[in-house]
Amino acid sequence: QHALRAYTPREEKAVKTAADTFRPNPDFDTFDAITKLGVGEALVSTLQAKGVPSMVQRTLIRPPSSRLGPLTDAERAQVVATSPVAGQYDKAIDRESAYEVLAKRAEDMAKAEEEKRKREEAEKAREAEEKEREAEEKKAARRSSSGYQRQTVTEAAMKSIVRSVSTSLGRALVRGILGSLRR
Repeated sequence: QHALRAYTPREEKAVKTAADTFRPNPDFDTFDAITKLGVGEALVSTLQAKGVPSMVQRTLIRPPSSRLGPLTDAERAQVVATSPVAGQYDKAIDRESAYEVLAKRAEDMAKAEEEKRKREEAEKAREAEEKEREAEEKKAARRSSSGYQRQTVTEAAMKSIVRSVSTSLGRALVRGILGSLRR
């Protein structure tokens, strides 16, 4: 139902405002027409060529005609057969999409990065191994060139005796000097 009913002064004012928005028609009163519209009736005003609204007209509105539910197979086949693009999209073509191109490019770049990283790691490992080998060679050369030899038992005993004598002699000297300073 399209009619606007006006039972209170407030509703009457709203209907009057709605009626005033239309360009008046001398054949009928817009306010009365709004309140007496029946099912399928409407008040319509269209724009003319220069954008000026036309006079309001009372008209019947045809409801849309449609069906709820899917097409039958025969109806679908008939619509497809009469379509201007019939046959163009019947054959499925699996082209390479932009996503697939970009995904392949990203995968190739990731593989290249991985190979580069492995080469760098192998190079670092080789360099570290070479440095370690050089360090071992230097240590071996130092041991052989320094002429380091183990002390004999006699040399060790002499060294120990000299150390203990010099320690006790140094201690006695320090006591003597500090003892004379106290007095």
